[in-house]
Parts: sequence; structure tokens; C-alpha cells
Amino acid sequence: MEANGPHIRLVLWKAHKAVETVDKASIAATGLCLSDFAVLEAVLHKGPMPVNTIGKKVLLTSGSISTAVDRLAKKGLVQRLQDPSDGRVYLVHLTGEGRRMIEEAYRMHSRNLERATDVLDDEERKTLVVLLKKLGRHAAFLTGQFQTEGSTIREPTP
Repeated sequence: MEANGPHIRLVLWKAHKAVETVDKASIAATGLCLSDFAVLEAVLHKGPMPVNTIGKKVLLTSGSISTAVDRLAKKGLVQRLQDPSDGRVYLVHLTGEGRRMIEEAYRMHSRNLERATDVLDDEERKTLVVLLKKLGRHAAFLTGQFQTEGSTIREPTP
């Protein structure tokens, strides 16, 4: 079995695409679009936050996050409330209906992702997480150390 850099990247990409397909289908089955699910899930697990903070966490642009929050507010799932510690800031809160909806949707989604990963035993899961974090940190480090020029990667000039 090959284990060189290009092969590892290919295997990682194929696994990512397969898990992403399960993820997207699972979220679609909740009746929510991906961005709405992401916003509701972020507020469920992190608590009330400003719109721009949610956008950064769920990787939505400022325009997209504002549109998503407006859409969720119109559905009665979130509300913007003034931050008691800073009156200039409005925080996005779940409404009762929003909390019920995302708690049930997240439970269903979590079960679906468990089914997608149940091929791994507990030890394999822990090992996979450790290795993926190690690989991710190293790749992030290299991103700062190398510059792309065309299709070649070269060391930065001092």
C-alpha cells in the first residue's frame, strides 16, 4: 500500500467527500438548509453571539450570515437581543421554538454521523483524531512557511 504524500492526500480527499455527502444528506433530512443548521447549531452549543462572530465560526461571509439570521428570525427560530454588557452589540439568541427544532435536528444529525463513523472502534477513533490534528497543524505551519508560485512550492526568500 502506498503511503506517500500524494496518496495520503487522495485518500484523505476521498474520505472527506464521502463523509461530507453523509453530512449534507443528514442536514437536508432535518428540513434545514446547511447555513441555517450551522447558525442554529453554533448558538445551541456556544450560546448567544453577535452575528459576525457566528459568521466566523460557521464560515459564512458577512452578507450570508446576515441573510441567514434574518431568515431564521422571520421563521421565529432566533431573535436579536441587545447585549446587557454592551448596548451597541446585539446577540443572536435561540427562541424556544428554535431551541426545540435544533436540539431535535442535531440529535438526528449526530446519530447519522455516528452511523458513518461506527466502522471505527473507540481506539481507532482516538488515533484518527490525533493523527488528523497532527497533520492539520503541520500543514497549517507549512502554509506560513511556503509560498505558491505557479504550480511549484518554494521556500520563502529572506
